[in-house]
Amino acid sequence: MRRRPAWPRKAADVAVKTVSALAAAVGLGFLAWILVVVVRHGAAALNWTFLTSLPAPPGGSGGGLGNALLGTVVMTVLACALGVPVGMLAGVYLAEYGRGTRLATAVRFLANVMMGIPSIIIGLFVYAVIVLPAGHFSGWAGAVALALLVLPVVARTTEDMLGLVPNSLRESALALGAPHWRATVQILFRACRAGLLTGVLLAVARVSGETAPLLFTALNSPYWPQSLSGPTANLTVTIFNYAMSPYPAWQQAAWGASLIITLGVLALTIVSRALARERK
Repeated sequence: MRRRPAWPRKAADVAVKTVSALAAAVGLGFLAWILVVVVRHGAAALNWTFLTSLPAPPGGSGGGLGNALLGTVVMTVLACALGVPVGMLAGVYLAEYGRGTRLATAVRFLANVMMGIPSIIIGLFVYAVIVLPAGHFSGWAGAVALALLVLPVVARTTEDMLGLVPNSLRESALALGAPHWRATVQILFRACRAGLLTGVLLAVARVSGETAPLLFTALNSPYWPQSLSGPTANLTVTIFNYAMSPYPAWQQAAWGASLIITLGVLALTIVSRALARERK
């Protein structure tokens, strides 16, 4: 048998590694470029007044986005409170109880479809279902729209993470007499808690920067959010409005709000990674 030369395989291996490294470098380069631009333009706007005061009137200087920051935090927390438990329960059903059933197949298909639906369609749906019957925009409608974006991401991530847990852990827990639900909560969830936290983080990172759903649901407000029953201030819609305005002070505030969102997602990533780290 004639021996084939090794240099073509080595050349192909080097070429693939080079192309992969260049692609990774290009992606990281654009990410670093975006971060540098956001930090350079937004750092000048950040101060205590910017984080705690109401916006300045059109064309005025000073003021802040404290109301938008508070509204964003409240709606994001409420969206996670609505979407994360339902998404985790759906993922547990898909991974543990509904294997091979038609209902699980339908739920999995719907979750995949919801993950691919543009967020503006979700906002339009909530607008037709909640905003129009109520006759006004509200923070509750915004939270529901964000929860619908959180739900499929958490559901699919939960199913995937539970599917990676070895069956020996399930069999060991069940052999000791533990109910299936207790084995899932106390054994399987602990085994894949890093993946579950990552899924929740991805969902929060996605909704924290969404603008289109909130344009149809929460809209915006120049006042402090006393309740969620009316239009509620939020950072993303404020960025949209301020960036399109002709006022330099508002444009600077838009960069500052962008930096706040970026730092918030970064801080959430670091905290979740620290909590998910295995203790030795």
